[in-house]
Amino acid sequence: MSDLQKPIGIYYEHPEWFKPLFAELDRRGLPYEKIDAAHHLFDPSEKESRYSLVVNRMSSSAYLRGHGQGIFHTAGFATHLERLGVRIINGSAATAIETNKARQLSLFESLGLNYPKSFVINHASRAVDAAKQLRFPIVVKVNIGGSGAGIIRFDTPEGLQAAVDANQIDLGIDQTALVQEYVTPRGGHITRVETLDGKFLYAMKVFTTGESFNLCPAEICQIPDEPTAGDFCLTEAPKKGIQVEATTPPDEIIEAVERIVAAAKIDVGGIEYLIDDRTGEALFYDVNALSNFVADAVNVVGFDPYARFVDYLEQQLELTTANALTI
Repeated sequence: MSDLQKPIGIYYEHPEWFKPLFAELDRRGLPYEKIDAAHHLFDPSEKESRYSLVVNRMSSSAYLRGHGQGIFHTAGFATHLERLGVRIINGSAATAIETNKARQLSLFESLGLNYPKSFVINHASRAVDAAKQLRFPIVVKVNIGGSGAGIIRFDTPEGLQAAVDANQIDLGIDQTALVQEYVTPRGGHITRVETLDGKFLYAMKVFTTGESFNLCPAEICQIPDEPTAGDFCLTEAPKKGIQVEATTPPDEIIEAVERIVAAAKIDVGGIEYLIDDRTGEALFYDVNALSNFVADAVNVVGFDPYARFVDYLEQQLELTTANALTI
């Protein structure tokens, strides 16, 4: 089978988030195959992939839907595809950053970017020691989260100690977590900057009630017919005071975001930051290699990002085909 005939592989786990992507691929008549990341197998001895291009849309919040096995499996599958020379959108390097908040902090540090003061722990007992060196309130944030899951806020040292003593702190599926100063965002919002092909695509302010973290844009502005377990509080986002509006960050923020995605080798993804209300300082706090474009994007940001994304996939497919013809 020539690369021209091979389908694009869309490796995904969430049953709803990527319907707009599938619709756009269908509209253009592009051949693609859905790959169930939650129930997957591959042959490490194969010499050639059946896919011309693979789009990695695995979600770090998959464990909330009983699909945590897919998170760790993806790292091996991405490495396998890269060994075969398959172009993978958000490959093994992006996956390594997406699924490890401790690595994200190291990335910010390496780029000279500011982030909330944090410590990384691998046992709940060390949360108290870490918190002694931080300003309260603090949050304990699991290393592999997604959709705001696994984040607990503590306003006092006594509250944290009581939770540790009662064995109430779960460090998540890799038993690693951040202990991090909670920062009140100026203006009551965080900002999420989406990128494509290493460049700024759009940004949006996300206004919250103060009780939500690491929000999932695909669910903002939507109220599903039935709440989905593990979607945190975004399943009823409008009822809980969450709203979004398009924005254009300062040039220095856009430049910093583009440096982050370049260093992380993220082809498509979002970076979140906020302005510390106390200091006025921009603090980066989350890297999302799984980019869920905001719901109702045309009305929110003025265009359909899925159309731009498929434009990009077509370009990558052309490059892949051209490279195959020259070999």
